[in-house]
Amino acid sequence: MNSKIIANGILRAIAIIIGVLLLLFFLYKVQSVIVYIIIAAILSLIGRPFILFLRNKLKFPNSLAVVTTMLFMLSLLTGLVVLFIPLVVEQGRNLSLLEVDVLQANIQEIFKQAIHYFSSKGIDVLKEVENINFASPFETIPNLFNSIIAALGYLSIGVFSVLFISFFMMKDSGILKQAVLTLIPDNTESRFSHSLEIINTLLSQYFLGLILQISILFVLYTIILLSFDISNAVVIAFLCALLNLIPYVGPIIGAILVFCLSMISNIGLNFQSEILPTSLWILFFYSLAQIVDNFISQPIIFSKTTKSQPLEIFLIIIIGGLLFGVIGMMTAVPIYTALKVILKEFLADNKIVKSLTKNI
Repeated sequence: MNSKIIANGILRAIAIIIGVLLLLFFLYKVQSVIVYIIIAAILSLIGRPFILFLRNKLKFPNSLAVVTTMLFMLSLLTGLVVLFIPLVVEQGRNLSLLEVDVLQANIQEIFKQAIHYFSSKGIDVLKEVENINFASPFETIPNLFNSIIAALGYLSIGVFSVLFISFFMMKDSGILKQAVLTLIPDNTESRFSHSLEIINTLLSQYFLGLILQISILFVLYTIILLSFDISNAVVIAFLCALLNLIPYVGPIIGAILVFCLSMISNIGLNFQSEILPTSLWILFFYSLAQIVDNFISQPIIFSKTTKSQPLEIFLIIIIGGLLFGVIGMMTAVPIYTALKVILKEFLADNKIVKSLTKNI
């Protein structure tokens, strides 16, 4: 009897392991669909306040409110694409094969001026830079464009899929909720349902807060770049603001980007008296804008939207980054917010949970 029980236990364990492996393999194969669902869920959370406003305040029918909200989002997306066209056209012209020699000469001229400047200060470490072939990285750009064109087909399918899923999620806000509740035991279904309502509200506020944060940075960056007469200032400002979606790492990448693009915008001017000082001043004001964001905008916006203290958010983002890298940093706050709501619902009497969720 004991041997039979042991054999059944082993077979059951093997079956569970195989089932888990098959599930993981299935999820791996449909990872694109999962990404579409996640993006659609984020869009539905962002659009939720607009739909509620149109439906409750302006008395729009539910379907019309959803369609209006999606058209508004598509209009914003189209506007952003149109905004990037001048930058893409200009960079495409600069990087085209017909102008590689001009581009190489311009970049070499900047480095020659930089070498002369640093040499006058007694620094000779950049002397070998003159021997670098600056054109070689740009010779692979046609292949890159071919890959981008090949990927447009997959992108169009992805956009259509996200729009299709988003429409039904916005139209029936409970569709995702019902899918989650089917996995929950019946005796806890009502408590989970209440938690999901609070999570939806907080995450909607959080994503709207992110949009507000990016908008503030976008305005500040645009003012800085326009003040120094940088080409395509609006587009560059938007790119740098968008990079702030990646906590802590994004602003550093943005600083490098704005520094390099500001130098390229002034190609042809004197390096020592024009290019370097202008780029350094832009970097200085960029840093001031980041200080305003880190110590004023972010604490106020996130404390209001996620009901968490700034120190909590800082620690959670750092922990998420250490555990799961950049993706962990970007998803740490929404996941932490959802966990706080669930913990408050099921462990409300716990001293630690009570302390962390007192504002929810």
